[in-house]
Amino acid sequence: MSKSKWPTVQEKIKNIEKWAMDGLENQQIAKNLGVHVSTFCDYLNKYPELVETLKRGREPYILEVRKALVDRALGMEHEETKTYIRMEGDKRVSYQEKTVKYFPPDPGSAIYILKNRDKDANGKALWSNDPAKIELDREALTIKQELLKIKQELGMTQEEDLF
Repeated sequence: MSKSKWPTVQEKIKNIEKWAMDGLENQQIAKNLGVHVSTFCDYLNKYPELVETLKRGREPYILEVRKALVDRALGMEHEETKTYIRMEGDKRVSYQEKTVKYFPPDPGSAIYILKNRDKDANGKALWSNDPAKIELDREALTIKQELLKIKQELGMTQEEDLF
């Protein structure tokens, strides 16, 4: 049986965080460490400190990407500066032109956020654009409202069961 490379990997934990911060994928990090991807995945399962190192490294750009996604979903303005140089006589004159560009809300970004971020305590998505699910949810709501009406007519509280 071959000797584990974990001690060598453990020595390079700061490099791993930097590589993750630079956007390297697990396959690239494994290659930089001189281990096979499957070995790297085994280390991820065995050593929580490695998982935490990757999370710390990837957190800054993940937050930046999330913010950009929210900006696109809600619509945003972006200031753009262009620098021009022209000749006036024998002198070079530079001037800047600032413009504000408006990007309207992007439905694709909004749908992505709702599908992936809008979840209940159990991790179940609260939002769906599936027409069949929407119709089933409507029917379930109608049934719940009818049950509530029946309970009220019978003088029952909402917590009491009919059956």
